[in-house]
Amino acid sequence: MKITIIIPVYNEEKYILKILNQVNEQKKIQELEIIVVDDNSTDRTQSILNENSDLYDFIIFKDKNEGKGSAIISGINKASGDYILIQDADLEYNPENYDDLIKPIISKKTNIVYGSRVLNKENYLTKRNFTSKFRIFGNYILTKVSN
Repeated sequence: MKITIIIPVYNEEKYILKILNQVNEQKKIQELEIIVVDDNSTDRTQSILNENSDLYDFIIFKDKNEGKGSAIISGINKASGDYILIQDADLEYNPENYDDLIKPIISKKTNIVYGSRVLNKENYLTKRNFTSKFRIFGNYILTKVSN
């Protein structure tokens, strides 16, 4: 079973090497295909990617910035894995969680799994301000509506 990891990037010079190294660590555990889609970065991201081509299997450089959704679609069009995971380049999601994300799909319990940037994060659980609670409530409503 091969998993394609699509990493959409835009101006991620600060984090791109770190996330690519973390994703490559998972190759010791699973068969991964790493596709990076640069959405026309204007910082040093493209040169860093060119200098470190051993850290990914395929790269797409977009001619103009079209947004994350377009970058993901471009990656999906090149994917050859049995399953696809989207890895944000900003280190919000931990590649060590890939196994937890893919297990429910392989066991046929679900067809899709979404990660959460806030689930079980202590800083969101302990905040007492209205803005934080309103945001969490808003996210809950949006999730219910989209489901």
